[in-house]
Amino acid sequence: SNRASIQYERMDGDVTMQCGSLDSDASVTWKVNGTDVKAHHREEGSRLILMEVDLSNNGLYSCFQNPNGERRDQINLRIGTSPREPTVTCRSNTYPKGFYCSWHLQHPTSIPTDFDVTVLHNQESLEVTRDVVHKNRCHVLFPEVFSSYPYRVNVTAVNALGKASTTITFEEINIVKPDPPERVVATPIPSNVRRLEYFLRYRPLIRDQWQHVELTDSTAHTITDAYAGKEYIIQVAAKDMEIGTWSDWSVAVHATPWMDKPQQIPSTTEQEPLLAITTHTLRRTHFDIVSAFLLHTFYIHGNFT
Repeated sequence: SNRASIQYERMDGDVTMQCGSLDSDASVTWKVNGTDVKAHHREEGSRLILMEVDLSNNGLYSCFQNPNGERRDQINLRIGTSPREPTVTCRSNTYPKGFYCSWHLQHPTSIPTDFDVTVLHNQESLEVTRDVVHKNRCHVLFPEVFSSYPYRVNVTAVNALGKASTTITFEEINIVKPDPPERVVATPIPSNVRRLEYFLRYRPLIRDQWQHVELTDSTAHTITDAYAGKEYIIQVAAKDMEIGTWSDWSVAVHATPWMDKPQQIPSTTEQEPLLAITTHTLRRTHFDIVSAFLLHTFYIHGNFT
């Protein structure tokens, strides 16, 4: 046959290749990728034995019967390792719709490796949908919400040299974690008043220490420790109000407080807060929060989906 067979073999072991169906004492010549075999090896009749192989032994091996030089076999040799237990994590960022699981191997196998995934809930096997973009990710719909039964996810890595499994068990409440807020924008404005329920942190670029503001119950907050004209870093995190954990911090935005000419504020008028931050919750409800500098301000807004 002109088609080469594929032979998978274990790293660091010895490999024996047989030249087709020739007798074991037939006289043959071996080539790899068209050249002489230079790796540490020995030949026994129609067999080629490679010693302590590694990835450098990969290649297309051809054998030719002596003395006429007719090619009798082609073997595509692929060196690798059997998989170790995969690392598995699951998370719900679309609660209460469903969750996804991701997995990876800490140690590459160097040969094709497939993954079998099963999900059990209350002794029922759930349908697992593989992600079309990420090959090591799958999606599962919640069969019910607020279930007290744990979910059991098994991922088995399989290749030609072996297999290994990892099983994780969790309750739905422990994997609910929203995505971090996106598209956070900061714009300087003279003054504005907004409200929001979220978690905010900010610091001047030149300092390492963050200031944190929890925005779940309050509608306004006044910042009194800002530096005029200094560049600030601002981040926001989100949390489902009923379940789960805080998201990661949003991508940092940089902004510089609004600069204005100093002006006298008559004692009879109340000073307006001057840092406004707007956003949308996971449910796309509109919230605003207020923070203020003395005549130095940002306007921050974003679409958090």
